[in-house]
Amino acid sequence: MKTVIFAAIAAAAAFSAPAFAQDAAPFTGPRAGVTAGYDKFDGRDGFTYGVTAGYDLAVTPGVTFGPEVSFSDSTTSAGAGAEVSRDLAASVRLGYTLTPQILAFGKVGYANTRIDVSGAGASFEGVRYGGGLEYAVTPNTYISAEYQRSEYEANIGGRDAGLVGVGFRF
Repeated sequence: MKTVIFAAIAAAAAFSAPAFAQDAAPFTGPRAGVTAGYDKFDGRDGFTYGVTAGYDLAVTPGVTFGPEVSFSDSTTSAGAGAEVSRDLAASVRLGYTLTPQILAFGKVGYANTRIDVSGAGASFEGVRYGGGLEYAVTPNTYISAEYQRSEYEANIGGRDAGLVGVGFRF
């Protein structure tokens, strides 16, 4: 599954390269930010916080597409003395400019979450999907709100997160 997702990200970047010349388009280029919010894993609530980075390309006027990676941690318990630990994700994001300051986006990709039990841990892989809104406060600064859902292969339960963030475009 990882190979398919990473191949899709690479293909998207290669086919979107001609759109790179449209650097005057809003919501394009490299970006990085921090996120925080509500985390729910297998029915248990907690708090999540992390960092994201991505690159958005203008595909057509008003439409952006690009890869995104994220790293986060959580205070959520997994039950029976287990704790949800770090979370890694690699996604592709498709956005549509609603106004010159608002971008609506959806994303799908790979997620890998670690669960620690008594000093030992295991990683679980799955699919992450979600969507949200990004608001350009200035041409280089944005705030965002999004929902993410992760489904894991090992039938260990799903994960929901409601996040807010602040970031910068370069």
